Amino acid sequence: MPTYEYICQNCGYEFERFQSITARPMRKCPECGKSALKRLVGSGAGIIFKGSGFYQTDYRSESYKEGQKSEKKADETDKDTAKKKTVDKNKDSKTTDKTKPDTKGKKKSS
Repeated sequence: MPTYEYICQNCGYEFERFQSITARPMRKCPECGKSALKRLVGSGAGIIFKGSGFYQTDYRSESYKEGQKSEKKADETDKDTAKKKTVDKNKDSKTTDKTKPDTKGKKKSS
């Protein structure tokens, strides 16, 4: 619910009132009792974020978001390429391990 500012055109009394958006504007001044109140158009209060969960990055520009998407895609492509290289290296190392002679269980003859 917003806070509205009022001024009495008769006595000059200014005050704020916390009212529903659908509430009708006040007419009678609480100070002098005359029906000369006028609701002022103000800039209102800024948005106040309370609690956790509001971050600076939540409200980035569209160009920044597009740049992040393209950077993320490039990173994923690099990771896929790195995974393929790792898999290929592992396959190569396994084949070379099989060619080593097995010396376990053999005794040296003197």
